[in-house]
Amino acid sequence: MRLPVPPLLVISDRRQARRPLEEVAEAIFAGGCRWLSLREKDLPAAERRALLSALVVLGRRWRATVTVHEDVEAAAISGADGVHLPGGAKPEAARAYLPDGLIGASAHSAAEASALLSSGADYVTISPVFPTDSKLGYGPAIGLDGLAEIVAQVPGPVIALGGINAANAPLCLSAGARGVAVMGEVMRATDPQAAVEAMLAAISAS
Repeated sequence: MRLPVPPLLVISDRRQARRPLEEVAEAIFAGGCRWLSLREKDLPAAERRALLSALVVLGRRWRATVTVHEDVEAAAISGADGVHLPGGAKPEAARAYLPDGLIGASAHSAAEASALLSSGADYVTISPVFPTDSKLGYGPAIGLDGLAEIVAQVPGPVIALGGINAANAPLCLSAGARGVAVMGEVMRATDPQAAVEAMLAAISAS
């Protein structure tokens, strides 16, 4: 499964966002991002699925990949492009629902990442790479050396997550990550489009 291009995944968090998520999505797509995952796991299922359906429609207008965190059934019903699973999940079970979908999963070690990729995940996120308010409770930041060490041990694409910004995104790619994922850096931005443009400019210049 080919990962979206450019290699930037924006993960939603309406609690940090300064605008409604549909407006944020429009802004990041206008800025050049082509990969968004809806994470709002605390929303009631019906609300989350309605929001996902709206984002899928918007994503198609921009030829962007729209996925959802954890809710495999919602991904299948809405026509989303895939699902992002929590650590410990079974990618092979998700594949039964989404035979052509993009399936990712969260990992925090080389062993966990390898198990998920070997079970059928198309990519894993590794976090936290840098200190971040958005990923509290997941242990200390692993840094670029830790990221490079994990990348060298796992059999598939790694997306760096946690404290990513325009300054350090190129360093993550140099460490071997196939892409970067952001949440707060874009969600908290007064201008999400400009935040995405700055990050993509830094990545393309690296």
